[in-house]
Amino acid sequence: MAKKKEEFSQKLRLRIRAYDHKLIDNSTRQIIETAEKNDAQIVGPIPLPTEMKKYTVNRSTFVHKDSREQFELRVHKRLIDILNPSAKIIESLSNLNLPAGVDVDIKLI
Repeated sequence: MAKKKEEFSQKLRLRIRAYDHKLIDNSTRQIIETAEKNDAQIVGPIPLPTEMKKYTVNRSTFVHKDSREQFELRVHKRLIDILNPSAKIIESLSNLNLPAGVDVDIKLI
C-alpha cells in the first residue's frame, strides 16, 4: 500500500466544463488521445453532476403577471486525472487547441 502512494505522488487534474455535451465529449476524447500519445496513465473521464440553473422571466413587461417563460442553462462537467505527468505531457496539453465554449482548469496535485 505504501509503495503505491509513493509511486503516484504527483497528479495532474483536469476539470472540463462546457454547455454542450457533444462538445465536451469531443474535447475529452482529444485530451485523452494527446495524453496517451505521450505514454501517460489516465484515470477518467469521470462525469460530474450536471449543474442546472433555471430562470423564470415575465413574458410581458407590465401586464399579464401570470404569463411567464422559463429558461434552463446546463453546465456539463468532466474530470480527468493524469498520474505522474511529465513536462512533455503538460506542454502538449497546454498547447492543445480546444473549441470555443470549453473551459479547462489544470491543477497539479
